[in-house]
Amino acid sequence: VGMLVDDLVVCGAEPLFVTDYIACGKVVPERIADVVKGIAAACAAAGAALLGGETAEHPGLLGPDDYDVAGATTGVVEKDELLGPHLVTEGDLAIAVASSGLHSNGYSLVRKVLLEDAGWTLDREVPELGCVLGEELLTPTHIYALPVLAAIEAARTVGGVHAMSHITGGGLANNLARVVPDHLGVEIERSSWTPQPIFQVVQQVGGLSRPDMEATLNQGVGMVLLAPEQAAATIIDALARHGHRAWSCGRVVQRTGQAVELFGDHPS
Repeated sequence: VGMLVDDLVVCGAEPLFVTDYIACGKVVPERIADVVKGIAAACAAAGAALLGGETAEHPGLLGPDDYDVAGATTGVVEKDELLGPHLVTEGDLAIAVASSGLHSNGYSLVRKVLLEDAGWTLDREVPELGCVLGEELLTPTHIYALPVLAAIEAARTVGGVHAMSHITGGGLANNLARVVPDHLGVEIERSSWTPQPIFQVVQQVGGLSRPDMEATLNQGVGMVLLAPEQAAATIIDALARHGHRAWSCGRVVQRTGQAVELFGDHPS
């Protein structure tokens, strides 16, 4: 649900409702009830209604304990309030919002590196994480929709939010590039934040390069807002009131290379 509504809210739309689809090898009512309970809780956190959905049993295609969940969401925004590249201007700040961790992206890489290649088990205590591996991998994805909508509203009188990007599979640069006009670029300073320990663990254990990490995982940033400099403090404060840490991580400039470029190093 978080992935659905946070992909939607980047254009300034308010999520209205969600429908779900659960496919499984064997319907176990208690298990389906737990899945729907989780979906409903996420919808409540996003301010959206769970209208209904479908449950399908596929024996032979899926194993008895296998299941897959998909969903769709619908939202609404006034046409003259749509956010996007058409509003972005040179000098806008890039405001990062912290992720809670992996955010359900890049798990194929994480599974290959930690479980298959390194042979780690889910109950392995990992001192850098302060918990067992399985607990870290089950960290819920932040749902930003309501806090971000509150930040958009708070910033209206000080220049407003111009564009937003939900940082999912493909990493920060590839996702943020979608909302950058052709003649502009965004310079991101890695020195403005430190990724959570899980990212460092994956990179070190897997011997992965920084480009591979940054092209796959969110590296600690779950959402980026582009807004005029005078709106930054208002946006950051609004997000803080909703429990989300945000900071200025870069700036919109005239494009000289890629749409989004990262510079420097993260603090150790």
